[in-house]
Amino acid sequence: MPPLPGPALVARRRRIALVLLQIGGPDRLEAVGPFLRNFFSDPEIIRLPRLPRAVVARLIARRRTPVATGIYRQLGGASPILAQTRAQGRAVAARLGDLGEVRSFVAMRYWHPFAAETAAELKAWRPDEIVLLPLYPQYSTTTTRSALTDWAAAARAAGLSAPTRVVEAAPTESGFIAAQSELIRRAWPPYGGRHRLLFTAHGLPLPIVQAGDPYPDQVRASAEAVVAALGIPGLDWRIAFQSRVTPQEWLTPDTEEEVKQAGHDGVGLVLVPIAFVSEHSETLVELDIEYRAVAEAAGVPSFIRVPTVGVHPAYIAGLAAQVRKALGAAPLKKAA
Repeated sequence: MPPLPGPALVARRRRIALVLLQIGGPDRLEAVGPFLRNFFSDPEIIRLPRLPRAVVARLIARRRTPVATGIYRQLGGASPILAQTRAQGRAVAARLGDLGEVRSFVAMRYWHPFAAETAAELKAWRPDEIVLLPLYPQYSTTTTRSALTDWAAAARAAGLSAPTRVVEAAPTESGFIAAQSELIRRAWPPYGGRHRLLFTAHGLPLPIVQAGDPYPDQVRASAEAVVAALGIPGLDWRIAFQSRVTPQEWLTPDTEEEVKQAGHDGVGLVLVPIAFVSEHSETLVELDIEYRAVAEAAGVPSFIRVPTVGVHPAYIAGLAAQVRKALGAAPLKKAA
């Protein structure tokens, strides 16, 4: 009697690695200095040849470390951005289960987990496809391009060969705009009085903008889309830029000056961090503590800060839709 056939082989579901790219943040107070050195060593941030850039990076980091350490001490000694990014990754992956086995990973630009660490994880997991998801709603050479360049080098070094696709920056993506609009409506004061909607974004040095960086135009596109979605007749709104870190000329108007202007104009403020999707030092300390103190000193009648989009369902749905679209596109050519 011939032997019975063995159990049917079950085909392995395709493995999709979703890699979220973010700026990162120190995970303890002792990491603040190294984090800052990594940040200012980025050739997209300090555009000097390698050796002078290294000198400048050390000098700026040394000067800023005491202040930055005080900022992170107010956050309990560490940045919350890694935990939030992991939560965003899990939420997006949960919406993509029909595509195969989707696992989210995080690669931070300036602190752990670095791209090299994450690329090693992917190498061990052996994905069939990789989707890179930069968590920067508006494209900038200093954020999106820097992160993608960093990942490409790490992937080459790790020997990753799976087809890789990139989710492009989408400053007016419907899920992102819907999430921002809903959070603004939720925060808008129910009481009377005139209020100004102030969109605030991380600034850029003017030389980078003059070199063709599209970031300020994309920030404006995001703000205009949110204003259109709100549909409030005669809405008083403005855009400003925060977080200057070098002595160069930066994008204007400056957020702090706009906060003072609101006091001069006698209007309340509703601040929207339009370029940040996670809470971190620039929202939890710079906006919530430092600019609130400026507002109080300037006599601003009321000061409301809208939360970042985080894991808002509309934002997560929008990210998932972008990943699906990327997976339907042709694979990127492997870097030489």
